[in-house]
Amino acid sequence: MSLANKITIVRIGMIPLFLLAFQQYPSWIAEQVGFLNYINHNGLYWAVGIFVFASATDKLDGYIARKYNQITNLGKLLDPLADKLLVSAALIMMVQQKMIPSWIAVVIIGREVMVSGIRVLAAAKGTALAADKHGKFKLVLQVVAIIAVLLGNFPFSYFTKFPIDLTIMIMAVVLTVYSGYKYMKNNYRKLQLEL
Repeated sequence: MSLANKITIVRIGMIPLFLLAFQQYPSWIAEQVGFLNYINHNGLYWAVGIFVFASATDKLDGYIARKYNQITNLGKLLDPLADKLLVSAALIMMVQQKMIPSWIAVVIIGREVMVSGIRVLAAAKGTALAADKHGKFKLVLQVVAIIAVLLGNFPFSYFTKFPIDLTIMIMAVVLTVYSGYKYMKNNYRKLQLEL
């Protein structure tokens, strides 16, 4: 297995650690288990660190795959899957913790499921539908928005009461919808022919 694919698998493996750190545990359990008590008080900081590190590995595995000619079919499958799983896990946990409204998670995850489904159907017919620049920029904005919300508008809260974190998240939702539309529009003829 190539180094790039190993890094991608590590990124997927970090998702349960992110969930473990982000989760709030019932006080009656946490009071008896020191580790869970620690997570209840400091887990969000660890969750942010894990999310930032996992997101950064996305660029690293892509760079290694291109530089050392390690682009594989497994990597083409796992890399976008890892991104979608990480973002989806973060959004679901943020809804659970009431950091964002549920419709934001539904729109973003729904778009990812739709595009992934189309790619799978097209691949089954022998057509590869690549991500475009809108999709790549969408992922970057989603990651920035998630980090901003997890940090509770820090450091912007020192300068303004305006919810910059949620504003970035709304921008990410808009770009997510737009990139999905562009993806469908740009691949319409291929989809007509192949599906």
